[in-house]
Amino acid sequence: MLDTIKRRRSVRNYLEKQISEEDVKTILEAAIYSPSGHNAQPWHFTVIQNKELIDYISDKTKQIMAMSNVDKARKLGESPKYHLFHQAPTVVIVSGKMGEKSVIDLPGYNFEPYSPLAECSASIQNMLLAAESIGIGSCWIGFVNYFFAFPDEVQKLEIPENFKPLFAVCLGYKNNSISINLPHRKSDCINYIR
Repeated sequence: MLDTIKRRRSVRNYLEKQISEEDVKTILEAAIYSPSGHNAQPWHFTVIQNKELIDYISDKTKQIMAMSNVDKARKLGESPKYHLFHQAPTVVIVSGKMGEKSVIDLPGYNFEPYSPLAECSASIQNMLLAAESIGIGSCWIGFVNYFFAFPDEVQKLEIPENFKPLFAVCLGYKNNSISINLPHRKSDCINYIR
């Protein structure tokens, strides 16, 4: 498992070949076995393998990004070469169930112990690791939130009621070899209390 964790990279160059149904099911099975508070499982996965729709979401998102006041987003939105999903043949939209909030309200402290955002993020991590373990490339996409800001566009994704799209994950066969050199990691991020 640790080898898979260390080997995983964000892949931004994919083959056109679609990944197999069996591989998609394996990756999604890993996603639904991620941890969630009180076993709420507040996630929904929309698998898109329609190239026209994937390209449409990318194009629409880039139009919105091009108007952003965030430099990186604006520059990518303006780039004719940039594709939001890096031409991946499969995109999974991960949505979280919204609704009742469970808030612990203490004097001077307001805390929500259960979070669809955190739990869906855990499911995405499982997806990324499962994909790597079977030789599938993946990339977690946050810029898709520019697209999610428009309810009329989101309706095209047929996401169930009371679910909010949070992120996208690209999946596909890797088109290039990725360095297995371990990237630098901070070493001063751990402390012990014994």
